[in-house]
Amino acid sequence: ETTPSVEYEEAFMKSSSMDHRTRVTRMLIRKALTDLLSRKPIQSITVKELCAQAGINRGTFYTHYEDIYQLLRQIEDDMLADLTRALEPLSQTAGTEKYLMDASAGIFQCLKENLDLCVVMLGDFSDRDFVSRLLAIGKEACLNAYAPYFEGMNPSYIEYFYAFVSQGCIGLLRHWLDEGMTMPAQDLARMAEGIIVNGVGSLHGQRE
Repeated sequence: ETTPSVEYEEAFMKSSSMDHRTRVTRMLIRKALTDLLSRKPIQSITVKELCAQAGINRGTFYTHYEDIYQLLRQIEDDMLADLTRALEPLSQTAGTEKYLMDASAGIFQCLKENLDLCVVMLGDFSDRDFVSRLLAIGKEACLNAYAPYFEGMNPSYIEYFYAFVSQGCIGLLRHWLDEGMTMPAQDLARMAEGIIVNGVGSLHGQRE
C-alpha cells in the first residue's frame, strides 16, 4: 500500500517534471518568435511557421497561447516586469553617484538577460508601442532618481534632457549588443552614469 508521504513525493516529482517541460516549451516558443521577429514583422509570421521554427506542433502552441499576438504581449509584459524590478533601487536612491551607478548596472544586467527581445526591440521590426512603454517606465524612475541634480531647473529643459539621454542610452545598448556584450554591465553603467551626471551641467543657467 502506498503511504501518503510516497504519494505526495510522486505527485511533487510529476508536477516538477511538468513545470520543467512547460518552461522548456515556452523558452523554445519565445526563441522561435524572437528569431522570426528579427527578420520580419509580426503580421507576416504564422503559427505554422513559428511551430516549425520551435520544433513543436500546433496543438502544443495553442496549449500555452491563444495566438502569436498574445505570445508577444506575454514576452513583453515579462520583460517590463523584470525592468520594473530592476528600476526599484532607483526609487530608493539617496542621489549618490555610486548608488545610482549600482542601480544602473542592474538595469543593464536586466537588458542583458532579455538579450533576444533587446535585439528585436532595436531592429527594423520592433514594436514601437512597447519601446515607448519601456522609455516611459525608465523616464519616471530616472527623473525621480536624479531629482537632486534637477532642483530649480526649467521642467521643459529637463524633458529635452531625458529625451537626449534616453536615446543615447539606446545607442550605448545597441553598441554593447554589437560587441557581444563583452563589457561588464557595471562598466557600461559607469560610462552611462558619467555621461548623464556630467550632461546635467548643460542645464545650469536654464532655471525656471
